[in-house]
Amino acid sequence: MSPSRFPTNPPPPDAPLKPSGSLLGQLCDELQRHPPFDEMDPLHVRAFVEASRQAYFAPGDALIKPEDGVASELFFIRRGAVLGKRGLSDVSGGAFQYEAGDLFPISAVLAQRATTTSYHATEDTFALRLPADQMQALAERSHVFADFLNRRILRFLDLSRAALQSAYASRVLSEQSMETPLERLCHRAPVTCGPQAPLQDALEQMHRLRIGSMLVVDAEERPIGILTRFDVLGRVTLARLPLDTPMSEVMVQPVHSLGAERTAQEAALLMSAQGIRHVPVTRQGRAVGMVSERDLYALQRLSLNQVSDHIRHAPDVTALRSAADDIRRFARSLLGQGVQAHQLTQLISHLNDVLTARLVAIKAAEHGLDTQQFCWIALGSEGRSEQTIATDQDNALIVAEPEDSHAPDAQRLLAFALDVNRALDACGYPLCKGNIMASNPDCCLSLSQWKRRFAQWIDHGSPQDLLNASIYFDFRSLTGRSALADELRAFVVERAATNPRFARQLAINGLEQSPPLNWRGQIDTTAVHGRATLDLKLQGTAILVDVARLYALARGVPATSTRERFEAVGPLLGVPEHEHASWVAGFEFLQMLRLRAQLDGSTVGDNPNRVAVDALNDIDRRILRETLRVVRSLQQRVQLDYQR
Repeated sequence: MSPSRFPTNPPPPDAPLKPSGSLLGQLCDELQRHPPFDEMDPLHVRAFVEASRQAYFAPGDALIKPEDGVASELFFIRRGAVLGKRGLSDVSGGAFQYEAGDLFPISAVLAQRATTTSYHATEDTFALRLPADQMQALAERSHVFADFLNRRILRFLDLSRAALQSAYASRVLSEQSMETPLERLCHRAPVTCGPQAPLQDALEQMHRLRIGSMLVVDAEERPIGILTRFDVLGRVTLARLPLDTPMSEVMVQPVHSLGAERTAQEAALLMSAQGIRHVPVTRQGRAVGMVSERDLYALQRLSLNQVSDHIRHAPDVTALRSAADDIRRFARSLLGQGVQAHQLTQLISHLNDVLTARLVAIKAAEHGLDTQQFCWIALGSEGRSEQTIATDQDNALIVAEPEDSHAPDAQRLLAFALDVNRALDACGYPLCKGNIMASNPDCCLSLSQWKRRFAQWIDHGSPQDLLNASIYFDFRSLTGRSALADELRAFVVERAATNPRFARQLAINGLEQSPPLNWRGQIDTTAVHGRATLDLKLQGTAILVDVARLYALARGVPATSTRERFEAVGPLLGVPEHEHASWVAGFEFLQMLRLRAQLDGSTVGDNPNRVAVDALNDIDRRILRETLRVVRSLQQRVQLDYQR
């Protein structure tokens, strides 16, 4: 409906118009262009319109202010713009602009409290005003509307993922969700036998039923062993076992199983980590099903197990370079499945781990080193299991103490580390520009030397020292003698949690970079090659990573991934679940935008994290703005906690 259909002299906001019958259809059509109305039952959309009042606000008019008392109406902007300002927001950057399709103030109306923000029209604005009791009544009738009110940023993220999956669907053959519970993949009870069953009976049943495995269970139907087609050659044929051999003597142990509530993602990681193709599914310990690699993936000639097998059996660097290309193709396929950011980065990091571990094993053998002489640790994004496609190397070595019988020669160890770093570079993981790599003598230290170094950072480090050292605090054991990394992690967690000064220094760094929002709460872009752009890493994910690290170390949380850190510290900080869930959702959305841009080559300039904002669809631009607002609010929490 054009503005000319409204009265020439519109009424003041305290005397709004009820929509006439002739306008109801047009208003419903307008609403259904925006979330959540685009997914609601048309009758529920009509109910929203019928229960609302129309209102016009001239530039500068207040829609609602804190002094108005308890928020009694929900506003929907049909046309125009509204600026929300809290306190000294012109100075502190706390303003936010609402545009057509936005609903506000959701939190205040839900909590039945006064809003903490003043909302003023910045141009001619037409809105619908829904009374709070009518909002509640509609939420009880429409689960879509209720879900949006309670999970606003999470719901936008769902819509973004749906759009992303649709865009990539033509690139993959499978639409299997990695979030699917295993019980939904088990279409029949598992085929089982007892430990005393003859081998011949088991093989005949496998052949007759055309199945790839026989699960051995005890009297209570708990898995105790398994025999697969891949085991028959080595364990039966070449071993020349008689067919009357009991299954207990030929079955593979231990059995790696998962509960029915676990996901396809977890089964895939377990298969890859253990080099297996079948995972029994249990409920309260009893076998209820079996999932195979074939059940989990039907991708373009690639599966997680195939890629990891290719890596594990690679004889040299040339073969590993080919495997690294498989990782990138596999990531593109998973993106088309709608796999979430934390799953995708975790899978990428897992495969990069497998590749690095294989390189370390190859080079250690060439240099005559025992991998129990050291622990190769991943730092930064790989340490957090958050690697994207465009990632350089960040690694180090924890070496056995000199008096340890396993202690290697320092020069030979550095030569080995340099070989590994160069080989990783050949596989597409560039050398770190800051030289934070195991071949740097400063990154190749004994356990006691690492403890002294972390103690110095924690007890005496300046903000600049900690800025340079922050990447080290995300370390994770990758291969070798993991007990060395475990002991160092316990030392760092205990030391950091008891030093308030250290937390304050980290907070200074966490506030150094601000999210790119201008004083009106709109995305503040940088012109690059004629495009309006922003750096998703520097201006987004890096801020969230810093804040998550700060709160985790200050609260004694040993987790290294940003998601796990936020999930752990949220309850410790007394933050409502929906709030810390929005921290996680925002981080994962930014990660997904980074991955998508890197995979489809849409980054701007030579920065793999810079994207053109005007190239994003409407949903992604909206959720990007919402996410940056969450980042700003989180930084304000840090200011209150550490700068008062």
